[in-house]
Amino acid sequence: MQATFSTTFILRTSKTKDGLTPVYCRITVAGNRSEFSIKRSVSEKSWDAGKVKGNSEDARSLNGYLKQVEAKIFEHYRDLLADSKLVTADALKNAYLGIKPNQYSLLSLIDYHNTHLKDTIEWGTMKNYMTTQRYVKEFLKSRLKTSDLLLAHLSYKFLADFEHYLRSYTPLDHHTSMGNNTVMKHIERLRKMINVAIKNEWLERDPFAKFQAKFIRNDREFLSQDDLEKIEAKEFKVLRLQWAKDLFIFSCFTGLAYCDVMRLTPQNISLGIDGEYWIMTSRKKTNQPVRVPLLPKALNIVEKYRNHPRALASGTLFPNLSNQKINAYLKEIADLCSIEKNLTFHLARHTFATTVTLTNGVPIETVSKMLGHTSIRTTQIYAKVIENKVSQDMLSLRAVLGNQKTAKLKKVN
Repeated sequence: MQATFSTTFILRTSKTKDGLTPVYCRITVAGNRSEFSIKRSVSEKSWDAGKVKGNSEDARSLNGYLKQVEAKIFEHYRDLLADSKLVTADALKNAYLGIKPNQYSLLSLIDYHNTHLKDTIEWGTMKNYMTTQRYVKEFLKSRLKTSDLLLAHLSYKFLADFEHYLRSYTPLDHHTSMGNNTVMKHIERLRKMINVAIKNEWLERDPFAKFQAKFIRNDREFLSQDDLEKIEAKEFKVLRLQWAKDLFIFSCFTGLAYCDVMRLTPQNISLGIDGEYWIMTSRKKTNQPVRVPLLPKALNIVEKYRNHPRALASGTLFPNLSNQKINAYLKEIADLCSIEKNLTFHLARHTFATTVTLTNGVPIETVSKMLGHTSIRTTQIYAKVIENKVSQDMLSLRAVLGNQKTAKLKKVN
């Protein structure tokens, strides 16, 4: 990281002894300073603007030494740049003094994480890591008054202060302040990156050892039966909206996430053990196998796009549409259908879990399998059983209890 720097020599007057004042070298990099003693002392009267006045042998000798120190520091500066290492005032001081510093800093760790794992992390997830990186940089600059921080200096206090900074951060644009779970997501991503440092043995102790992230469980939104029927019944003359609607409805009746829908090919559709068509695929996020019977409404959408030119060109089941665009189109659809909920593609997955399956009596174990979850606990978070289902179950229970009571009365009589 190339940064402008300067080297100056100053007197530390607070340490004057017997009329002599020690000379210190001050290194400044990007506004940050680091100082050390050069083990030389002069009288204040003989000092002027960073060098010794006069032309005496002692003056020439000390001034020559100052130039040597300055040249040596510049040499270390070029070495750090050539080795693509972090250039800081402390790094230059340590290099000059022969102190082997911990070259791994917080920002170099984040750069390492985002560079080495970019091919294994989805772009949407990587964008979130880059946002966290931006907040870490802003925190270092505004709160700690530094451009970077060595990993060895990370502490519980750093994490607590970073959390407080995120909670009190006021965006300058139209966005609102962060909620608790958004703050915790940034903390969680930072923790994952620090774990990389621990595994690589760049950090001896875990600064998160005593830090506990506290998420607030929020109910997952989903479409009611009425809302789902509104969208199903609406036909759009604008092709992009009709396209987005069809893909969304397909997800509502299959439970597939956006990236999994876009990856489907004709080869993912095959006959199941019941003689009906099934989707046979795996989740991109977890690589868990997914087997979902194609309900008639989902199958109709498959047939609709079977010969779509863009789908045929890409070899996929549906013509591809970016997640960003489809979510923008869904917001238009929500307005046109008078739906006040925040309509996103992922809402379709929640709707499948609740309105389409659990509400209609599909066991949670089956729903969990179709969603590709590794634990039913995850399904319980996604799939909230709504009041209609609870009411239906209790009506069935009342009927059973009523029949039992009637049978007992008949037996007594």
